[in-house]
Amino acid sequence: MHIRAAFATIAFLATASTPLPVAAPQVQTGDIDRFWTAFDAINATPDRTRKLALIQQLYIDRGTPGLHALMTARRYTAEQYVDAIAGYPKFWASIRPLTNRAHDMAAPLAANLAKFRKLYPELRPASVTYAVGVLRTGGTTMDNQVLIGAEIALADETVDVSELPEPMRTRLGAFFATRPYLNNGQNNLHEYVHTQQRVSGDTLAQRIAYEGVAEFVAELVTGTKPPLELYRYGPAHRNIVRDRFRAEMDGTDWGNWLYNSAGNAFGVSDMGYFTGYEIARGYYARATDKRRAVKEMIELRYDDPAAVKAYIARSGYLA
Repeated sequence: MHIRAAFATIAFLATASTPLPVAAPQVQTGDIDRFWTAFDAINATPDRTRKLALIQQLYIDRGTPGLHALMTARRYTAEQYVDAIAGYPKFWASIRPLTNRAHDMAAPLAANLAKFRKLYPELRPASVTYAVGVLRTGGTTMDNQVLIGAEIALADETVDVSELPEPMRTRLGAFFATRPYLNNGQNNLHEYVHTQQRVSGDTLAQRIAYEGVAEFVAELVTGTKPPLELYRYGPAHRNIVRDRFRAEMDGTDWGNWLYNSAGNAFGVSDMGYFTGYEIARGYYARATDKRRAVKEMIELRYDDPAAVKAYIARSGYLA
């Protein structure tokens, strides 16, 4: 599984030759603090109507634009927050102190964005928001906003998932065992790359290309990949993965590949990230001009199936 809060907008001044220094981002974690204020108030009353009013008034209405974007992107509602708070008390008690990690875990962002801009001088500013969601994403984007779900992205193996329903319990338990908070820098960069890309189309090839470029560029910048099973399984089963991708790439069924549990053809979550990463790595390795290759990958017409298929062919992945 590859699960990917508001930083102030980061201004970049570009020239045709030498980029100027990048302004240091300011981490805003106010949504996290407001969530816990609402959480305590909700748990102090038995009345559901009052609980709904409290999550709305103390968290949602006072939230940042990033929180509102996160809620839109993952279709979170006040009812879902109240139900999750009531249903998973052990989860919330164990994750609460870990959300204090937001500032420290986001600290590498300024340096990483400076590196990113050296690779891609056209880098556009984006905001990044850390907020608490309802366990459906550790990271996503909307337009020029990176949206980090703190209750997932900042977790580790100490988080109690025993009350969560299946398959969420197994999926998140395995993910938390990888200590995702230690990979927060790569996660932020992965999502930041998405703010620079076109919106992807719906074929498997388009979506895998979109995720793979973000994954590869994030590794170029941070020097790390997530410590996930897909990066162990993939190299050991390259031909099996490649052959299935070749057979399914033109379809729109992502079930074996993306945003899934281990109950798929591979028995490993999110193998599409590995495939997309391999495609991007091959494209970059074949390029003489590496900076141009990064630009071409980021600016690829992900909304055009023909352009994506041409990119995959040039990568040599299916050769």
